[in-house]
Amino acid sequence: MLTLYRRHKKNCAHRTCRRNRCVIGKKRTDGQIRKCACACPFWVDGFHNGIEIRKSLRENTWEDAERALNQLTASGGRVVREEPITIEKAKEKFLSDMEHRGLAAVTIYKYRIMFKQLEAFAALRGLRYVVELNLDQLSDFRAVWKDGPRSSAKKLERLRAWLAFCEQRKWIAENPAKNLRSPKVKDRPTLPFPSEEMVKIFATLDGKYAKRAGRRNAQRLKAFVLLLRYSGLRIGDAVSSKKDRIEDGKIFIYTQKTGTPVRCPLPHTVIQTIDASPHSSEDYYFWSGKSTLKAAVGKWQRRLHALFELAGIEGGHAHRFRDTFAVELLLQGTPIERVSVLLGHRSVRITEKHYSPWVRARQEQLEADLVKTWESDPVLGFAGTPAVHGKTERRN
Repeated sequence: MLTLYRRHKKNCAHRTCRRNRCVIGKKRTDGQIRKCACACPFWVDGFHNGIEIRKSLRENTWEDAERALNQLTASGGRVVREEPITIEKAKEKFLSDMEHRGLAAVTIYKYRIMFKQLEAFAALRGLRYVVELNLDQLSDFRAVWKDGPRSSAKKLERLRAWLAFCEQRKWIAENPAKNLRSPKVKDRPTLPFPSEEMVKIFATLDGKYAKRAGRRNAQRLKAFVLLLRYSGLRIGDAVSSKKDRIEDGKIFIYTQKTGTPVRCPLPHTVIQTIDASPHSSEDYYFWSGKSTLKAAVGKWQRRLHALFELAGIEGGHAHRFRDTFAVELLLQGTPIERVSVLLGHRSVRITEKHYSPWVRARQEQLEADLVKTWESDPVLGFAGTPAVHGKTERRN
């Protein structure tokens, strides 16, 4: 018969329990079960199939020790332990799951960047298994990040998601990344392009930029800017827009980030400019389709940066055209629910988070218009007649 017991270490407070042992299940004189709440390893002692066995099971919980004991008896006295899952294998299973779920390639790419950094860190520390990534190791891993607060917070979310995936599959007992506190992130205000800056941008395209980059390149960039401004597309979706998506004066948008299908009307001038500009390929307006989308987006970002520099616009970037698209709609009185659909947001709460100040501006505009109507209201003029001797003066 095999007996399961906990063998205490020298520094354990329960070391005095029955000659350095705690027998699980054995009743004391008062009828209580002897159990010690510590993390010391379990051992097994006794005979099985005529063989004396006395060895450590290398487990520190009763459930795991009992499972190991059952494996021991089933294997004829030989301890059978499964190798913990490696960081590499857990990464591959997680990425495979993301691909089967149909997540966007740009989302998977961000996880690959995180795993590349994690594997480099694990190699320096000599870490191989996921169970070795405790809270201290993860804190040290985060300390080597060179990201800003917002990017660091996003990366921490991805790390938590991966470890939660491991926890759900019982590869680790708990998710240590839950106890890593997120950095403080200050929300940047939405900054649409005012009208004077938009005039500067198009004047620069026809002047300084055309002289520097050539007329054809200026035409292509002008068409690209108009598409960003009047469709509200993210730069990646604008670059990957196919020609067959513009039909009957509307562009069919299927946003890469959310997968939301939207049909957005475009001004006739914008469609004419896009059609007249040189196209990158037979299928796409602004992408050859041969390079990666990330590389193509990088090229257009550099072109926009050069344009903003020539135009003397500080803080210019592609997303501000999307902000301009949204803010102009809100200031014209378009309900925020409809703006949210056009932007391809998963929820109207996301739209409110980024554009609520501009909704308040529209409300203040409405209040000012309402107050203005009171100036010529005859009823208010009568109601405001001064009182005489505590009574309202009556008119004949």
